[in-house]
Order: sequence, then structure tokens, then C-alpha cells
Amino acid sequence: MKITRDIMLFSILVKSLKSRIRFYLAILLVITIQLCVSWKTVKIDEISIIPWPAEMTITDSSFDFNSKTSIVLAEDNEELARIAVYFIDLIQSASGYRPDIITHQEEGKNTIVFKLNKELPDLGKEGYRLSINNKQVVLDAPNPTGIFYGVQTLCQLLPPEIYSKNKLVESDLSLPGVYITDKPRFSWRGYMLDASRHFQSVEFVKKYIDLLAMHKMNVFHWHLVDGEGWRIEIKKYPELTEIGAWRKQPGYNKELYGGFYTQEQIKEIVRYANERYVTIVPEIEMPGHSTEVNAVYPDLSCTGEEGEVGYFYGFPTQHQRFPYTGPTALCAGNEQVFEFLENILDEIIELFPGEYIHIGGDECDKQWWRKCPKCQSRIKNEGLKDEDELQSYFIKRIEKFLNSKGRKLIGWDEILEGGLAPNATVMSWRGERGGIAAARSGHDVVMSPSKYLYLDHAQADEPEHPLSWGRDISDMEEVYHYEPVPEILNQDEAKHILGAQVNMWTAYTPTEELVENMTFPRLCAASELTWTPKNRKSWDDFSRRMEYHYPRLDEKNVNYYYPVHPPVINNDYIVFTNSATVSLQPPVPESKLVYAIVGEEPTKCSPVFPGSMKFNQDDNLKIRTLLP
Repeated sequence: MKITRDIMLFSILVKSLKSRIRFYLAILLVITIQLCVSWKTVKIDEISIIPWPAEMTITDSSFDFNSKTSIVLAEDNEELARIAVYFIDLIQSASGYRPDIITHQEEGKNTIVFKLNKELPDLGKEGYRLSINNKQVVLDAPNPTGIFYGVQTLCQLLPPEIYSKNKLVESDLSLPGVYITDKPRFSWRGYMLDASRHFQSVEFVKKYIDLLAMHKMNVFHWHLVDGEGWRIEIKKYPELTEIGAWRKQPGYNKELYGGFYTQEQIKEIVRYANERYVTIVPEIEMPGHSTEVNAVYPDLSCTGEEGEVGYFYGFPTQHQRFPYTGPTALCAGNEQVFEFLENILDEIIELFPGEYIHIGGDECDKQWWRKCPKCQSRIKNEGLKDEDELQSYFIKRIEKFLNSKGRKLIGWDEILEGGLAPNATVMSWRGERGGIAAARSGHDVVMSPSKYLYLDHAQADEPEHPLSWGRDISDMEEVYHYEPVPEILNQDEAKHILGAQVNMWTAYTPTEELVENMTFPRLCAASELTWTPKNRKSWDDFSRRMEYHYPRLDEKNVNYYYPVHPPVINNDYIVFTNSATVSLQPPVPESKLVYAIVGEEPTKCSPVFPGSMKFNQDDNLKIRTLLP
């Protein structure tokens, strides 16, 4: 039995209209989605892989995937076997049947072959090749990472229901015949989540790791500490989470707000991410944004003043305001600060196996250092010019420690001030200037300019849009069109651009649903921005493919924002004499226009716009698009 179109209309309405009847509709969907749904074969013109592959040829062939299909591993390999089980689990969850795994066999009909192929070095660590014909599917790659990404493409060639958690009707699937050769444009395809301003559950973090993997994004930058809360257990300093993870929140609730991740939870999440080829880059902010540390250990600040963990005024009904709650910077002249940070980093290094540790380094309020005898003494004794060079001294010392442990330092572009640490990587957020300067001096760079890639910026100028930071609007198209490699760089300098990253700061997003609404669908655009070759990108084609991609996000239970589609106006102009006729048509196939007149707002129950209407007097016509 199929879900009827009016029910599907409700599901889109929840996302596009942000209706106040969200709870009622959600219940309706829960009840409805338990019904069995038959598979729908993906047609050639519905191929909607995101991100788009580097090369793809579509053939007239097809592969019938059924309960007798087997997964063949061309060799014994633990990672290949794990990826095969990952794929089979998806198939079983949605279809009810579980393909067998066979090893050491390449030939044979009705098989899907996973094969490591060292003869494909040009594909690099993450590339793959996928061939689908009427006999078998062959997925090969030089590295298991490529096999995993090939599986993501394979899933997107199946109907969206492949991502369903509910068993569907058992029936054959047909995979379209394709020949794909694919690899990423950039090695750093990142997403940052701020857990300090507002805390997210372990389950939510895992869900986002799954979504990153689905979109072939490979870096999860985890902003674990900031002035508004310390979110990771440190065994040597338990007060950081006993005190520093909790804050008062005027206007929000009566209890202390907060939370933190235990080290066992961190290990679980890191293991989960590693199995999905997502590297977690933890961020431990220093020397600024440290109000929560100074609230716990005031002796580490320049004043010794007892303060509070940072909080907001007027949340959530007003724009955020950050009241003064104590010194925001660690004391750069205090040796105990470096001992403290090195002890913390020792535990961080044990928890996170990736090569990068992010140390923040941004927005350090150096007024504290100007007034601090210890900091001024440090400047004098080290022969430093000013407080900028004191920050450089601070960062270089931390980098030396990290390098001694086999790790690399990455920080926001303020780490350029006073002189860049010798081996540091720069994350350029204040535009591109910092990234350009770093690349020209031979340092690696991740582009993340706030104007284009900050997801706490609004997606549209709409009255119903959630609160957002600043006045900039960065919609999905703006993210998609961003180019990470500045034209001003020469070929050798451009090689230092590792990639790009979108950042989800959570000062305005207190719930996980709002985080999703601000992240998607812009993360989809970011995936294609960082994976697909520049000459293969097309905004028009991406927009077409997104219409088929939204149902996948529905199956993954993502509360995405749906961009408003204005109706197509057929009138070149309207001259009002005794009467005027307005002609409109829906912007998306099978969508409908509903309308209201004289101050009312159109809803799902409003009349359908007939295509044209005649007006004999001044009126205020409001139109809303209902998607199929």
C-alpha cells in the first residue's frame, strides 16, 4: 500500500511552511509511515547523486537486485567485510532480505563485487570506480575508503526508501546501468558543530556523522569548549565538567543548563566515525573564549577574579547578548596555564586519533594581557614586540607540544597575528585574506569564510525564519557557488588549499531540530562544493537533483529547511483599468498554489489557485506553494 499524495503533502508542509501544527502532522506521519510501501525503481532521468561524480556514463543496461543477489568480496579484508555488512544492514532494514557474503569470487551473475584494486592509483585514497550492467555490479577502489564512498553512490542509485528504518514490501530493485569513475576535488570536506553554546546528544552526533558520510564529507570539526560551556570530561580536572559544563540561562529555564560527554562516550563516537571514514577534529579553545575555564580556575586568568560560565540574556525571544561574566582569556604569562593545557591535550590526544587538533586562537581579548604584570613580564623577557606577538608565542608553544606528540595544529586565522607557528594550518573565517596570506607563506589552509559558509546565517529573508546571526543571508545557492581557491593564488600556492568547511554555531539554535533546519540543505551544497570537479558543477542540475534528494532526507528524519519556491508569473506586466487578470503557475512539477486574499495567510486548507484570476478592485493576493 502506498502513502497517498495528500499525506506526502503534509510531510513537505511540516518543513516548508514551518506550520504551528507541526506536532499534529508529525503524529500523522508516524502513524502513516508504518504502512508497507512498494519500491519505486529509479529512472535514468531521476539519477540524483549528491555530490555529483567526477565522471559518469549512463548505459541502456540495468541490474536487477533481488533476494538472491550476493555480495562478493574479491579478497579477505576486514574493512571490506565491514563495509559489506554496513551495506547489507541498509538493505535488510528496508527490504527484509539479507544478501549473502561470498569471498574470492569475481565472476557470476546477480552479484555485487567489492574489490580492492591497486592498479587505480590515480583515484587516490578516496576514489572509486563503479560499473553496473545486467549481470553484476563491480565496485573497485585502491583503498577501502573508496569502496565506502562507492557504496554511498550505490545507495543513491536505489530508491530513497533504502534509508528507511521500516520494513518495506519485498520486491525486486533495478539499478540503472552506469559507469562511474569518481574521486574528490579536495581532501578536507568539513562540517563544524558547536556543542558549547548548546549541547547535543550522543545519538544526534552519530546521526550527523551518518549524514556526513552519506554526502562523502570526511571531517567533523567538533567545537567542544567555549566560554558558554566545557563539554568533554578531563580526568585530571573533573571540575571542568562538574562546574564548567553548566550555566544559568535567564529567560530559558530555571535549572542550570548544560551537559558534557564522558570519555567513554567520546571513544564510542570516535569509533563510530572511524567506521564511516569521518575524521573528528576536536577544538579546545585557547587562549581566548575561556570564560568557562576561568570560572572554574580563576588563578589561570590575568586577574584571579572569580567569574561565571558565560550565558546569554533574553534567550530565546531576543537576539543573543553576552553579559560580562569574568575574564575571557587565559593568562599568557602564567606557566601554570601551559602545564594545564598540556595535561588536557595529553588526554585529548589519547581520545582522538586524527592528525589535527584545533586550538581555536580566535577573538582573544588582549585587553587582559595589556593590564597584566605577568603578561607584560613575559613580553619583556621573551623580547616580544606587543600582545600580538605574545599570542604568537602562546600558539607556537602549544604547536611545539602537539608536534612532539605527532599531531598538527590548526586554528582560526587570528593565529596569523604576530607571526604564524612554523607548521600550523589556518582555517580562514574572516573572509579569504588570512587564507591567502597563509597559502602564500607555504602553510596549508581550510577555507571557511563566514559570509558564505557560516550556517548560523539566515537562509532567506522570511518573517518565519528562525533567529540567525547577523544580517547576512547565505542560502543554498550561495554556498554552492563559493569557490575555495582564490584566483589570486598561483598554481603552487593553490596546492595549499586543502578544502572548505561549513560551520554550525549554535548560539541561536537551542534544539537539535533547529540545528538540522539551519544545516540542511546547505550541507548538501557544501558536499558538492568540496567533492565535485569545478567543471562538473551545475547549479540548475543540482537544484533538479535536490528535488529527488529531499525524500532521502525525509527517510533519514532530517528536519531540513525547504527553500521557498515563488510561483512563476506569466504576466510581463499588469495594467489596472477597470479590471486585471493575474496568471501564475506552480514552480515545481506536480506542486500546487494555494491563495488567500485580504490579509489572510494561505494554508493547506486554502483554495487552489485556478491558474488565473480576474480582479476588479485593489486586493492583496498571497500565494503559497504546496509541494507534491
